[in-house]
Amino acid sequence: MKGKTLVIGLLVLLVTFGGGLFYAQNYAFYQTVEDRASILVADREIAVGDYRGIDAASSGLKRRGCFKVDPEAFEGLAPAEDPVPLTAPFWFDCFDAETLTSDLAAGRAVAFMAAVEDVNGIDRLVAVYPDGRGYEWRQLNPRFAK
Repeated sequence: MKGKTLVIGLLVLLVTFGGGLFYAQNYAFYQTVEDRASILVADREIAVGDYRGIDAASSGLKRRGCFKVDPEAFEGLAPAEDPVPLTAPFWFDCFDAETLTSDLAAGRAVAFMAAVEDVNGIDRLVAVYPDGRGYEWRQLNPRFAK
């Protein structure tokens, strides 16, 4: 009987710890951001609409954003080299890193370097579709990614 109680107690502990870990990884540190009317891209202030974003103080890489923008506002800016959108938590459904990655590779979207070392060793990039959909994320600067 004591062995059965021990196993049940360990299972309860395991489920509780697993639930806490899942919550910490997917929800606990994220904050939603919805009040942005513009973004800074390579020293150019660009108006955005319908901004939905997430960010966290615990890591500079957690920033993601989805918005509407006029694609013509990016004319004259150089495309970013090697844009790699990072995945977002499953509940932040407007940001699909896999689709965005394939669209960037196929030329259906264009990425721009918004800020080099926006946060220590982390760059901020923006991708824009011709229909005005825009996305932003942060990724490691190539100097620090190695």
